[in-house]
Amino acid sequence: MTERLTIGIVGCSAEGAALCYRTICTRGSAALGPYEHPEIVMHTPSLARYVAALEVGDLEAVADLMLQSAHCLVAAGADFLICPDNTIHAAMPFVRARSPLPWLHIAEIVAAEAVRRGFRRAAVLGTRWLCDSSVYPDALQSRGMEFLRPEPEERDEVGRIIMEELVNDVRRDQSVRYLQTLIARMQERGCDTAILGCTELPIVLDEANSALPILDSTRLLADAALARAIMPGAEQTQAAT
Repeated sequence: MTERLTIGIVGCSAEGAALCYRTICTRGSAALGPYEHPEIVMHTPSLARYVAALEVGDLEAVADLMLQSAHCLVAAGADFLICPDNTIHAAMPFVRARSPLPWLHIAEIVAAEAVRRGFRRAAVLGTRWLCDSSVYPDALQSRGMEFLRPEPEERDEVGRIIMEELVNDVRRDQSVRYLQTLIARMQERGCDTAILGCTELPIVLDEANSALPILDSTRLLADAALARAIMPGAEQTQAAT
């Protein structure tokens, strides 16, 4: 059997981590044969601990939680790490130098796909923490892409939908309509794609119900992890070392 790497998932919210995990498994079967996928290990601290740190802007505490998971996953046999949560990537500058394993960075993967597909100006949707951060601006601008954030009151409502509903597996039609309307407004403001920069947003949004082409951060991360796991000798431009 060809060498395969073990994927370590640093979980944050249950819904985002579960969607990423399922995607790796189902697409693994498509790539490798019936029921096949690389080995996967996961560690998830309580989401409440992440939220408490984010609410006071303590990214070093967020990084400590991510590194706690990283060390658990080393012990469990992981070869590299992914985190299916965009928001806590704001702590990555505190993580990379101290990490026992390399990471794939979700925003770098999404930005690379945006360039590959020829997009020029992306709408960035996610939690208020994510939209206020430099996670996507850094990744997009380094590749010559423009971006646009929602207005402050729009960020607040998207964040409410994510944190009060989607992370708790609550899906409301009026909230989906709000997200659809927001994407249409972002199109009117000059965006040619929408980044679902929250790993729960793809649960309710896709290209079938969006006015703009979608960049699904959850599934793009899962695809990149799957590719690295089954082609460990290949150059992985998205990987952080």
